[in-house]
Amino acid sequence: MNAIVNYCIRHAQNCIGALGNLVRQPMASTLTIAVIGIALAMPSGLNIIVSNGRALAGGFEDIRDFSVYTKPGATLAQAENLRGRLDDDDLVANTRLISAEQALEELRTDNEFGDVVIALADNPLPHTVVVRPIPKADPEKLQILTERLAQDPLVDIVRLDTEWVRRLNAFLELARRAVWIVATMLVGAVIIIVGNTIRLDIQNRRAEIEVSKLLGASDGFVRRPFLYTGFWYGIFGGCFALLLLAGSLWALSGPVERLVRLYGGGFTPLGMDGATIALVFAVGLAAGLAGAWSAVARHLAAIQPKV
Repeated sequence: MNAIVNYCIRHAQNCIGALGNLVRQPMASTLTIAVIGIALAMPSGLNIIVSNGRALAGGFEDIRDFSVYTKPGATLAQAENLRGRLDDDDLVANTRLISAEQALEELRTDNEFGDVVIALADNPLPHTVVVRPIPKADPEKLQILTERLAQDPLVDIVRLDTEWVRRLNAFLELARRAVWIVATMLVGAVIIIVGNTIRLDIQNRRAEIEVSKLLGASDGFVRRPFLYTGFWYGIFGGCFALLLLAGSLWALSGPVERLVRLYGGGFTPLGMDGATIALVFAVGLAAGLAGAWSAVARHLAAIQPKV
């Protein structure tokens, strides 16, 4: 029991001692933490932007709607029957029928086409079924649905544009992969930065390490303070990254809200959530420990006491 207590006390002493070393070098520590924070904040911010893009694309449900026009001479009852068959389709969330009379009435109230409509002897407009697909319906499935509808003897034209969906999905996938590439590169940079900082610390404390080894200290005992230094760099770097993210989101909140209002205000921008905060801290901590471990493993073995 005493051995476990002594082990925990030793770890606590090394943890506090590593924090004290950072405090005694405020300028160098602050610069290192700032660089780590910037490196962690950049991919996190890009990920939030991509997540907002996905949410924004999913929020424009009406953009995915397509129209099915009946053939001339089709009755309202036949259009209702077509609408009922579409409602039963697994790819369709809901439908809306616009009768030929309703469409003509809307044109009468239009300033540009009102006079033309009044001059018409009869109604040339078809009945229209506006179809809203389910959110999970991909462009390929929608294309199959439209081809099936085009073969229906009651359907004249199916107006569906899936190209924008493909382009948007491709762009978001490209952005998502770019975020992962940038994140990998920047995390690697954090590991290198922490490793180089720990290496300099090892060189500055070379005499102390030699004396400790001469007195019988194990590599684990000598390694521990440097690992805790990497731990604190990761923690403080994560805190700095979250501060940068919070400040950036606050600075962008005003323009984003104005832009959302211009587009109808039906979208709530996404910000930092618990998963983002936990991920930033986890990545910062892992990168700090990895950088410290790589530096210690590479340079500590080369320091041997001179007898």
